[in-house]
Amino acid sequence: MASSGLSRRLLLVSTNYAPEHAGIGPYATQIAEHWAAGGAEVHVLTGMPHYPAWRLDPAYAGVRRVEEDRAGVRLHRRGHAVPARQTALRRAGFELSVLRGGRDEPAGMGRPDAVFAQMPSLAGGLLAARLAERHQVPFVPIVQDLMGAAAAQSGIRGGGPASLAAGLVEKHALRRAALVGVIHESFVAKVAAMGVPAERIRVVPNWSHVRRPSRPREEMRARLGWRPGQTVLLHSGNMGIKQGLEVLVETARTAPETRVVLMGDGNQREHLRGLAGGLPNLDFLAPAADEEFADVLAAADFLLVTQRASVQDMSLPSKLTSYFAAGRPVIASVFEGSGTAQEVLRSGAGVVVAPESPRDLLAAVRQLTLDAPRAAVLAAAGPVHVDAHLSREAGLARIDALLSEALARASAPAAAPPAPAASPVPAASPVPAAPAAPTRPPRPSVPPAPAQPPRAGAEQPGGEPEKGGAAGREHTAQEDPAPGPAEEEAADRGGEPEVPAGAPAGEGGADDER
Repeated sequence: MASSGLSRRLLLVSTNYAPEHAGIGPYATQIAEHWAAGGAEVHVLTGMPHYPAWRLDPAYAGVRRVEEDRAGVRLHRRGHAVPARQTALRRAGFELSVLRGGRDEPAGMGRPDAVFAQMPSLAGGLLAARLAERHQVPFVPIVQDLMGAAAAQSGIRGGGPASLAAGLVEKHALRRAALVGVIHESFVAKVAAMGVPAERIRVVPNWSHVRRPSRPREEMRARLGWRPGQTVLLHSGNMGIKQGLEVLVETARTAPETRVVLMGDGNQREHLRGLAGGLPNLDFLAPAADEEFADVLAAADFLLVTQRASVQDMSLPSKLTSYFAAGRPVIASVFEGSGTAQEVLRSGAGVVVAPESPRDLLAAVRQLTLDAPRAAVLAAAGPVHVDAHLSREAGLARIDALLSEALARASAPAAAPPAPAASPVPAASPVPAAPAAPTRPPRPSVPPAPAQPPRAGAEQPGGEPEKGGAAGREHTAQEDPAPGPAEEEAADRGGEPEVPAGAPAGEGGADDER
């Protein structure tokens, strides 16, 4: 850990945290535990486990407020609504309940030296900004999704009218930050357009922290019931609205000789199952256990990432780093100008095809199946890219550099802020925006990456981690009624989240990779 973070008291606000096994929860967990291992006193203000299923973990049923100690980190969990069905108004109810549940100071924390936040949620960002201002310490959000853009692009019902409101709340939070971390360079222009000076934006890519595959592929395929010689297409992760997974249902219907596998959970799972109507070549698998996750990915022939055609610049699928580490070719059915397309092509590990097009997706599958040498090049490029740019050590070092710079800026004279701190390990190099790619690009290669601090324009991506674990809990009294269905109902009647004075109310984005 950066030396300036030692012996510090740090607060991280993240609605998602372990034992959630997918999305941003594992990243928040690893950041907090990394700081704690480095000697900091770390507090996390978080919600109740519910993602990606959007169902409350039964172990927390009826819990309104709980304090936990986990791996040297003090967790302050607060209850909130968990809407099983995603609409803009229900998302507003979720954000309102997070805001209400977290409005009290975490018990026994004292004054932190810095407040970090994972965004989304919007409410978490507002809570973190408010706490940082109360204590007059740096506020540093890490933007995982652009929520205003998400509301407009994801396909969530009511998202159009909600986009402006969500964008205003997002802008209100980010402009209060000492520094803003973004997980992909494609976010930089959007954040700068919100009024955040470019010199305060840093690219801090997510990292891969799944182990490498270790079991023989044929052994795992036999265990999963996949026939020898059958082409298997696997999508892992959240089954939400913005993923547009209907394209994979239609792919299975169009190509009965191909097995399509949807592994994970999410609020669209039952919708997709109903749409499939019992197709014999379409499987729905529960999320894999930590010790098997990488082996299941590696057992597939192709790993798929899909997004609706409207999804352009709102997010980067966190599954990509796990896909790359698995050493299988990636096929991305996404908008060709998106950050997702840029990252897949930059890695050299996959190809990009038109979104929402079963025909184009199957054409790529057939082309790569017939061109085994090219498929092997793509498969080999993923782990190389991970080792060069997306290691856990490099990712956490970038977070440490962000913390060090925020603390240094806070302690420096206002008239002469210090130069940005360099990452303790080489960060990814700046790269130009990826050119628009043909739907079946030429044989890719893995570009070299000279070292450079993690500033706007540096290398990036995602991660689809699988983590869990136990924690000790202390249940404490809750003075206010527990947020829950009432907030959902209020949202459906048009209620809006409360925000700090002068800030607009927002209805918040879409279900995401997390």
